[in-house]
Amino acid sequence: MEKSELLDLTGIEAGDRDDVLRLLSGVPGPEVLAAMEILRERLGSFPGGYASNSGFGEFVWLEAYLRFTPELLEYWNGLNIPAEVAEATLADLGRHVDISRRVFGHFSLETFGWLSLHYAGSLFQLGRLQFHLLQHHEDAEWARPGEWLLSVHIPEGGGLSPAAVDDSMSRAVTFFAEFFPDKPVQQAECISWLLDPELTRRLPASNMARFAQRFALDRTSASPGDAVYFTFRKRGLDGLDQLPRESSLQRAVLEHLDDGGEWGLGHGHLELPQG
Repeated sequence: MEKSELLDLTGIEAGDRDDVLRLLSGVPGPEVLAAMEILRERLGSFPGGYASNSGFGEFVWLEAYLRFTPELLEYWNGLNIPAEVAEATLADLGRHVDISRRVFGHFSLETFGWLSLHYAGSLFQLGRLQFHLLQHHEDAEWARPGEWLLSVHIPEGGGLSPAAVDDSMSRAVTFFAEFFPDKPVQQAECISWLLDPELTRRLPASNMARFAQRFALDRTSASPGDAVYFTFRKRGLDGLDQLPRESSLQRAVLEHLDDGGEWGLGHGHLELPQG
């Protein structure tokens, strides 16, 4: 695969291309080869979590992902995964390189662990949302042991209109029934700060609240920085007084913290529509 084609396929933005090309300019080193072997072992195994980083840094993983992309595509081609789904899914790599530059001000890939789900071949972007196919968590009260589950993720870009979410959910039901018929799914989960009940309380008419209300809330867990990170692309809770309050979401996030509150993660589930 030509490098230009690879960068297009993985959604590498113009401002990151020179740095990515430098990564790919030589032969892969032993750490990159070892990381690629980890990806190879995970491919098609439907893991529930990230790959162990084995002490490798972000640039080792980024180079490994890029060099492993043809093998991932070959696996998906063997399953007849549509090219447009593969392209939409792989574009998350470039998206996260771009996000990392915006957060830290330099070329990087902070969220390299997250991309290991894509490169296991079991996470797909279908319309507005992403869906990760995995087995049920046995410790969840609503779990159906031995059955399969879709974990729902919300990539950056675009709103959460009810129509867009309905479309993604419908696509997911059809897609996984067609391409993974031996792994039937009836339920989906979402673990996100958007499911923190405080968001619905502060912005009850928002599309984000409508999205959250699709899920039965099982519990919340502490993750105080997520709301700030996903709203402002900023790590940490220092300097909040310098952040903009231009949108209703920005104001809601910061006002809750001003009031002494803490944002957390909501863990929820829903029954998928069945064809």
